Amino acid sequence: MSQELNNSERDNCGRQPDKKAKENHSASMVYLVGAGPGDPGLITIRGKQLLERAEVVIYDYLASKKLLKYVPRDAEFIYAGKRGGVKHTHTQQEINQMLIDRAKSGRMVVRLKGGDPFIFGRGGEEIEELVKAGIPFEVVPGVTSATAAATYAGIPITHRQYTSTVAFVTGHEDPTKPDTNIAWDKLATGVGTIVVYMGIKNLKSITEKIIKSGRDPHTPVAVVRWASTSEQRTVVGNLENIDGIVKKHNIKPPSLVVIGEVVKLRDAINWYEKRPLFSKRIVVTRTRDQASELVTLLENYGAECLEYPTISLEPAASYDILDRALAELETYNWLLFTSINAVEYFFRRLFELDKDVRDIKGPKIAAVGRVTAEALISRGIRADLLPEEFTGDGLAEILIKTNVKGMRVLIPRALKARETLPEALSSAGADVTVAPVYQNVLPSSSSGEQLKEELQTALQNKSIDMVTFTSSSTVKNFVRLLDISTPGEMQKLMSGVAVATIGPITAKTAEQSGMHVDVQPAAYTIPDLVDTIVKYFTSQQVV
Repeated sequence: MSQELNNSERDNCGRQPDKKAKENHSASMVYLVGAGPGDPGLITIRGKQLLERAEVVIYDYLASKKLLKYVPRDAEFIYAGKRGGVKHTHTQQEINQMLIDRAKSGRMVVRLKGGDPFIFGRGGEEIEELVKAGIPFEVVPGVTSATAAATYAGIPITHRQYTSTVAFVTGHEDPTKPDTNIAWDKLATGVGTIVVYMGIKNLKSITEKIIKSGRDPHTPVAVVRWASTSEQRTVVGNLENIDGIVKKHNIKPPSLVVIGEVVKLRDAINWYEKRPLFSKRIVVTRTRDQASELVTLLENYGAECLEYPTISLEPAASYDILDRALAELETYNWLLFTSINAVEYFFRRLFELDKDVRDIKGPKIAAVGRVTAEALISRGIRADLLPEEFTGDGLAEILIKTNVKGMRVLIPRALKARETLPEALSSAGADVTVAPVYQNVLPSSSSGEQLKEELQTALQNKSIDMVTFTSSSTVKNFVRLLDISTPGEMQKLMSGVAVATIGPITAKTAEQSGMHVDVQPAAYTIPDLVDTIVKYFTSQQVV
């Protein structure tokens, strides 16, 4: 489904190779990409690759906003969502023109549409306009909402014991057409499974037509809302009563209707809605660069993760202390790493000075925990010492037992951090050098204001189930970001919201800020934190 310029007319990114080509009104590519039904993980590899190269993205209401994180920050983002009963941000004619204009400007354009662009997505209409304008294009299919809704509701739309036929039907035809072109009389008894898109508004009329055309009124029906997201809701009935059930449970668009005997299999196959963290909305406060592991593990259990990074990492303002220490590194006895951030920024500076791991000779190396040790291993260094308790206190205790009196110790770390470790070692007679290699700062003022507004609204509306903290810095900046002045104020805002912290130090900081800590793992790692969160919510369900 592609129409592309040859290699002499464009470069490998679909962009015009020179100014002359633009002056000849030759356009860049337009890529019509199916975003899938809602879960951002269901986008195709090809779709993700195109988003990573996009210069303009025009996206729909049903396309997951999380997909936009793959797009370069300097791209142009245009929201062109359409919702029933709500005034559209842009008419279809305006969207068509935007695609043409942006492409003619020589930029790579991605049109991101929910589901599959050629299944009730008006993708064909948009491509027709591109053809008329002479704009080259490519269409990337997406997982259509029908198959996703059925699958995520535990309903196989075909099954050898039930049916080998399925039909996709729109419940919302073009209102300008004088007559319907849907042969309900033939579909009703001629197709095993009928999947209706956009059918909630006309559900009663649709079911009545199907019954009138000869389908058994007791034929099972499922209605799935917001399929493949944490907001998914499924109700089940039959042709005769499903309209009343939908109204009783206040099921609104976007929803799909699945009609057929295969709906009976939901009781046995329903998997998505049974995951332990399904429908739980959990705030992740780590930096975006570090949040991936925590987010992935939580989402694997069914949670919806809201990424609100309360800290941003930046290099230290000065590396004078570290540079002097590196120049005489062989005179140090111990080099201590207390976080993966310290490892990252230490090596970044090491390379800036035209050095590498071969220059780290002399001192023994200790890591505060397993994750930090793994970060060192990835750089070709195996830690000589790892404490049983993955904290600065635990590291200090085990080092002191080795007798550090008179030893020179270098600790590359954040500009502002707990002084427990260096103070304990100094008290034991060590000569400690603390070298700032990075600093924790609040997000930029513009993004910070947006974060503050979104977080406050979500917390006030009690639409968040849990907030996670992986360091004292994330707690402190969370408080600063929300502009909370007293523990009592924080206690009121966080009422009904569970709090999870990665370890006792972070927990203490949270409690001092007015929060009640509900979850803290025995081992201070991200996988252990997630396991403990799962146990917490699972135990609540049992009760």
